[in-house]
Amino acid sequence: MKTIVLITLLLFVGITVPTHAQDFHNPTATIERLYEHFDKGEIPEVLSLMDTEIEWNEAEGFAYAEGNPYIGPDAVLNGVFGRIGTEWDNFTVTDRTFYAVDQDMVLVTGYYKAVHKETTQPLKAQFAHLWWVRDGKIKKFQQYTDTHQWATAMKE
Repeated sequence: MKTIVLITLLLFVGITVPTHAQDFHNPTATIERLYEHFDKGEIPEVLSLMDTEIEWNEAEGFAYAEGNPYIGPDAVLNGVFGRIGTEWDNFTVTDRTFYAVDQDMVLVTGYYKAVHKETTQPLKAQFAHLWWVRDGKIKKFQQYTDTHQWATAMKE
């Protein structure tokens, strides 16, 4: 009841709370925002959601996993995002479903879709992304994907 009264009072006097402030304690909203920025190609905004010491792990056996764990946004940018950008056309992360696992963990499932620039082979591979978020910053990422689909698309 106190929450309803407070919200009504805030609306009455015209005070609003910025969305990003609300997301500070909502890991799912933080991760949804990350994918929205990624969809728009807003990589600096994606990186800004990451903790300076983020631990990023690509799926075992994956072409980009040799740098695991990537530590920090620059390592993710150079070791993963930069390589995807130079090796794939029309890269998208689609059909996403978000699951709040606990107070700081979010699971996202969906598909990667792209065309490999060198082989011109299409990619459609399922994924599961596990994210850990604290205080509005992404602390850790673990990717699970069909590495066979990736390898097949990358072979000539």
